[in-house]
Amino acid sequence: MTRIFATDSLIIVKVLIVDDDENLGAIFETALQKSGLETVFALTGKSGIDKARSEKPDLVLLDQVLPDISGNDVLKTLKMDSQTQNIPIIILSNFSQEDLVKEAINNGAMDYIFKYQVEPQDLVNKVKQALKI
Repeated sequence: MTRIFATDSLIIVKVLIVDDDENLGAIFETALQKSGLETVFALTGKSGIDKARSEKPDLVLLDQVLPDISGNDVLKTLKMDSQTQNIPIIILSNFSQEDLVKEAINNGAMDYIFKYQVEPQDLVNKVKQALKI
């Protein structure tokens, strides 16, 4: 279920980015913000799980390789938690091994995007499409 708040016809949508690559994350974050989306950033899997629970984002962009927990383990944790199980999650990773992709999709990821194949505006478009905005 997507939560969209309307305040004077302004729609506020929050995207949580969980990625240990601060530079690339900042590029994607800037593109999302320029398109009118609010962003929250986490550098580790644990902080990503905590922020997903506390911030209640409308969508999570989740890196596969994090310094503490794998993206697939973060995905499983969020999908098993009643507070976060309905938040759409898109894996955003440089790792394209078929088994990682299959595991992510089987665990509830709505999409698996390869960082090296996506331009910031394309990512914005995919996020908006996923949220139907």
